[in-house]
Amino acid sequence: MRASASKRSEHVALFRRGGKDSAPDDAVETEVDEPAVVDEPGDDLPSAPVERTGGPWDASQVDDDVPRVDLGAILVPGVQGMELRMEIDKATDVVSAASILIDGSSLQVQAFAAPRTEGIWDEIRAEIAESVTQQGGSADDLPGPFGRELLARLPVRTPEGRTGHRPARFVGADGPRWFVRGVITGRAAVDPAAATALEQLFAGIVVVRGTDARPPRDLLTLRLPGPGTPNLQAAAPPDAAPAVPDFDPLRRGPEITEIR
Repeated sequence: MRASASKRSEHVALFRRGGKDSAPDDAVETEVDEPAVVDEPGDDLPSAPVERTGGPWDASQVDDDVPRVDLGAILVPGVQGMELRMEIDKATDVVSAASILIDGSSLQVQAFAAPRTEGIWDEIRAEIAESVTQQGGSADDLPGPFGRELLARLPVRTPEGRTGHRPARFVGADGPRWFVRGVITGRAAVDPAAATALEQLFAGIVVVRGTDARPPRDLLTLRLPGPGTPNLQAAAPPDAAPAVPDFDPLRRGPEITEIR
């Protein structure tokens, strides 16, 4: 496994409540007019039951011996040959997302706080689809292995200055007081056979929500792998990426790489 930390100079919020929040570049900017409701851990109202036959899982639901990389709010299964990139907001040094690359395809993962009594993926999916369409792309709401998902065509600017489109799958899962979102890009976005490894990895993610009070849609805290992670080494900064819209999930910066 290879892990890296990537610093970014620009970001667009996937979820907004008034002002702009930090989030990775693949995020689609949306407006949310309803007031934020703080989810107090001491509320008498019980969490709505989350019925699922597969992952991602809540930390309380997992008791197995699958090796996972501890990234704070999420635990990511370790897969031979995968590359892990941690995305960091350059202005705040906050880790905003984790991206896993396998065989040329990528899965970007973020976890968010959610209300106790209801899931938010349905409304988030609609907001993403609307924003992608407004920015010149398209999005189809389709059934997938994790329920409803979006198959989007994101507008991009080619090195020649032309406008093209890049396919991306937006998948999501509602859990007890959390929501986890994944963005699949590369060949896995359109090739079911290539998507299998990333889908299995997404299904094996464990979310560690914690008990602290957080408003719905608040980004759960991620962190870099610990200093004891084997084979940690510096990587040269990659070549500059071509100009693309702010929600492009493939923009990269300086990295720290771990190879397993």
